[in-house]
Amino acid sequence: MRCSVLFLAAAFALATAAHKSYDGYQVLTVKVNDAQKLDTLFEWQEKGIDFWDNLNSLGRPMRVMVPPALTEDFPAFLRDNEMSYELTIPNVETVFQEERMVQMQRRARAMLARSISPRATADFSYYWQPAEINEYLRQLGTEYPNLITVEVAGNSYEGREILVVRISNTGFDGTKPKIFIDAGIHAREWIAPMSALNLIHELVEHSAENTDLFACDWIIIPSVNPDGYQYTHDSDRMWRKTRSVNQGSSCRGVDGNRNYGYRWGYGTGISTNPCSDIFLGRQPFSELEVQAVVNELARDAAGIRLYLSFHSYGDWLLYPWGYDRVLHDNNEELDLVATIVANAIFQAHGRQYTAGNSAILLYPAAGASDDFAAAEHDIQLSYTVELTGGGPRGFDLPADQIVQITGEILTGIRAYATYVAANF
Repeated sequence: MRCSVLFLAAAFALATAAHKSYDGYQVLTVKVNDAQKLDTLFEWQEKGIDFWDNLNSLGRPMRVMVPPALTEDFPAFLRDNEMSYELTIPNVETVFQEERMVQMQRRARAMLARSISPRATADFSYYWQPAEINEYLRQLGTEYPNLITVEVAGNSYEGREILVVRISNTGFDGTKPKIFIDAGIHAREWIAPMSALNLIHELVEHSAENTDLFACDWIIIPSVNPDGYQYTHDSDRMWRKTRSVNQGSSCRGVDGNRNYGYRWGYGTGISTNPCSDIFLGRQPFSELEVQAVVNELARDAAGIRLYLSFHSYGDWLLYPWGYDRVLHDNNEELDLVATIVANAIFQAHGRQYTAGNSAILLYPAAGASDDFAAAEHDIQLSYTVELTGGGPRGFDLPADQIVQITGEILTGIRAYATYVAANF
């Protein structure tokens, strides 16, 4: 036992040393009640303030991460402009160190269990890494060939396989509506891939208990951005983008959810600065990860009746258009279905999701996947699902909440699927 403790302590020290330190970074919760002041506040995004909520609505609490160099200037700006704020996380690094220790302990335990019993198992006590995700999917494909097929949708910039699974009990014979889901385009949003994986787990390993879900066929890419996701585990917990090289810049990566071709580069909510977290890329569809999703959407577009993209965080069910404050022609049905889903989650779990147009509820952002799916393939039900975050800790949802949160959104997915099966 003593050797195991010493080993974990040494491994934790090495892991912490390899990570970007967020020592001295703070998280403030800000409230703004004036539209002009809100616009002024967002100008700090290019100066290094990381908007975790980035809400467009006035009067809502908004968490922002402040780097050490701005811990005096930014609060002074807030005071000078009479914007209320409070200190939520005094030192972000302490939160991330706690998460790394939990991850290391639980992952080691899961690896030991798999070495004893190598068949496909789903341990949702910790956040999986890309290799673990792909290993699990391939095991499912081997053990349940009549339910799931596993294919390579593409390869990431750094060469990792992006796997897509197709799940059906009738072999995709064209008789049922299809639901397409992707997750993890934003690397730091760890609960998104886990929610997609839990759905796959329930559909395949617990198919007998989920027969209602098989009124639809399923296409799921659980980890769209494996390079960025791995980087958040190894180096920088708050990394958001892909890991591609931007010619002429030392800053890497593109925001994949600004890189889709529909209204690419339009309006606000984007940046042409390669160092920005919302950098749209040099051209639309420049990212291999985005291309993988685009190709799989095109392959099954004729039968897809619902598109979902999993993100975090915020408890939102968002629908087009996102490029500007413009309502989709199918706005009434989009809102109706999202409200049905939100009510199902609330009634079963007490969690209140909010439904609405993404540009109006949050902020305009062009080049997003839900807009692309709706515009390019006329998918009438297209949503970005902003999953639950970690309370005041934001993206850092504690691992012991994975089962709860993935279970809650499974209820929502069931409500989506019930509507699709009954209406298409």
